Amino acid sequence: MKEYNTDQIRNVALLGHGSAGKTSLSEAMLFCSGATNRMGKVEEGTTTADFDDQEIRRRISLSLSLIPCEWKKHKINVLDTPGYTDFVGEVVSAIHVADVGLVLVDAVSGVEVGTELVWVRADTGNLPRMVFVNKMDRDNADFERALKALRDTFDGNFVPVQLPIGSQSDFEGVVDLATMKAYRGPDGQVGDVPETMAEQAEEYRIALMEAAAEGDDDLIMKYLEGEELTSAEMHQGLKAAVIAGAAIPVFCGAATKSLGISALMDNLLALAPAPNEAAAVSAEGAGEAEELAADASGALALLVFKTMADPYVGKLSYFRVYNGMLQGDNRYFNKRADEEERFGQLYSMRGKEQLPVARVPAGDIGAVAKLNRTLTGDTFCDRGHPLTLPSPDFPLPLYSRSVNPKTQADSAKMGSTLTRLVEEDPTLHWRQEPSTRQTILSGMGEAHLDIAVRRMEGRFSVSVETDIPKVPYRETVTRSFTTRYRHKKQTGGAGQFAEVHARIEPLPRGEGFDYVWEVFGGRISGSFRPSIEKGIKAVMQGGVIAGYPVVDVRMAITDGKEHPVDSKDIAFQIAGREVFKLAVQGGGPVLLEPICNIAVTVPDDFTGEVIGDLNTKRARVMGMGQEKGKAIINAEAPLAEMQRYATDLRSLTQGRGIFTMEIIRYDEVPSHLTQQVIEDTRREKEED
Repeated sequence: MKEYNTDQIRNVALLGHGSAGKTSLSEAMLFCSGATNRMGKVEEGTTTADFDDQEIRRRISLSLSLIPCEWKKHKINVLDTPGYTDFVGEVVSAIHVADVGLVLVDAVSGVEVGTELVWVRADTGNLPRMVFVNKMDRDNADFERALKALRDTFDGNFVPVQLPIGSQSDFEGVVDLATMKAYRGPDGQVGDVPETMAEQAEEYRIALMEAAAEGDDDLIMKYLEGEELTSAEMHQGLKAAVIAGAAIPVFCGAATKSLGISALMDNLLALAPAPNEAAAVSAEGAGEAEELAADASGALALLVFKTMADPYVGKLSYFRVYNGMLQGDNRYFNKRADEEERFGQLYSMRGKEQLPVARVPAGDIGAVAKLNRTLTGDTFCDRGHPLTLPSPDFPLPLYSRSVNPKTQADSAKMGSTLTRLVEEDPTLHWRQEPSTRQTILSGMGEAHLDIAVRRMEGRFSVSVETDIPKVPYRETVTRSFTTRYRHKKQTGGAGQFAEVHARIEPLPRGEGFDYVWEVFGGRISGSFRPSIEKGIKAVMQGGVIAGYPVVDVRMAITDGKEHPVDSKDIAFQIAGREVFKLAVQGGGPVLLEPICNIAVTVPDDFTGEVIGDLNTKRARVMGMGQEKGKAIINAEAPLAEMQRYATDLRSLTQGRGIFTMEIIRYDEVPSHLTQQVIEDTRREKEED
């Protein structure tokens, strides 16, 4: 692919609700720019952006795809993102490296759940936005209604830059209000504005001119003096307003029929900021922060924002160069890993196609294979000029499943395969839970984990089964208790003897374990002190009443006896183990369960249903707030009741609710539930 200068590059993230037409739009842009000679279709699994087996099977985008389009001596890096909320990590990555977001809205459905969610994400990332009203060729398509829905739902100055020519089955193109030209047909043939639309177009053009004038001080003076702005001046002012977030241009078209696409790309070149026009990025330097303004001659700084684990070519790292010039076949310094890695052949990715390039300038996006130590979020720079770029802030997982290998061969490869999946998708986490002896895979929702499991089998030939994870309960005591245990074993030869007196005490929550030696007068030799502790800790791991770890206790060894011949290490280990069991059983044992802090954000209309549902989950609502017209409910609830909350909340709120959740402490399980947990644990052991 040809090399482009920084001012010839546009980085555009396609955002929106699932099925709004993002992938179809990227396909239409490729076709319109001549990169492909026929348009692929999502329904047929032939699009450039959706190349993964699961994407083709499900007919939805599951991961971010890079689609560079060459248009009129410029390069538009299109970042096609999933619309399904479970794959929000891909959206976060795209927003982080894009200079503008193009939000797609269905001309029939208008603003949908996914539209609202990506809008909030773009707000968080301070990303300038434009809107493309897609599917103008569908029955009941209505540009004005979609525009009204945008204005009613979001804060912002939505300014139409185009008007549709015709509608529904008669839709044939768009009128560009800045140039007052009509773009008709799939080829975007330029002509005059239809006479029937002249008055309407002039009215909208005045509103567009006002918005453009407000973006530039010189232009506002010219406009106030009664002079009309040229199309170039309108583009200049509107671009400034877009960068400042003061205006949101609105376009329209029909991606699947390639109508309005050339006009859209013309406007992306005219109105979207080039990397050196966008807000400078603040990087952490050796001393104070440095502002990087996409200078190709400056010190190198690039961010790896996506990693793909491919079983054939290895790891493929996608990056954006924020400053300097990246040369292929060279070594660069990874700031986090504190070591250099070799960059071999550089690529400009087009879906799964790797287009070789010799170098990548500031502002451009590329990829490189086989960076061994590199992870998503890493910064590369010159060793003599260390810099750290801000990395994407990925949301924490909300939904977990236990994973179990189907065969011994799967067991051997499962850990490494899970690690590769997590490298590829930072919203996936996996861990070993020692208290339940389960492998836990966590993500953003049920579909997210289902895709991960299918990819394990399809890409890496590792088959696993999933289930609801066991709750990692803990055991503790509620009162002090003193007891003793004598271990005596005689088998004809050397015997075993140990007697241990002990006192157990509860500790404050989170204090762990305290081992105290209160034996005086040599009743037990000091050499047996670690033996008793070893026996106690062996029981602590496996629990006493329900098989869960014992925590927050002090075990004091107060007295005992030993035999000059028969007392040995193993005898005191056994005595320590058994005296600890007796102490726990007499110390008022209870189960502890993890308690989560939950923050639920929902539209006001769903507040009552959400609070009612939380009450059924033994939750305590701690407070409520308001933010941008939505209710924020803060609550605490047991993890045992929240295992499926990602699915429950989506069902309750028609997909409009979002939440965060983290474990903050352990509390006692209510007595009426404790026995059920104990019985369930015993039943599982018997079945095993």
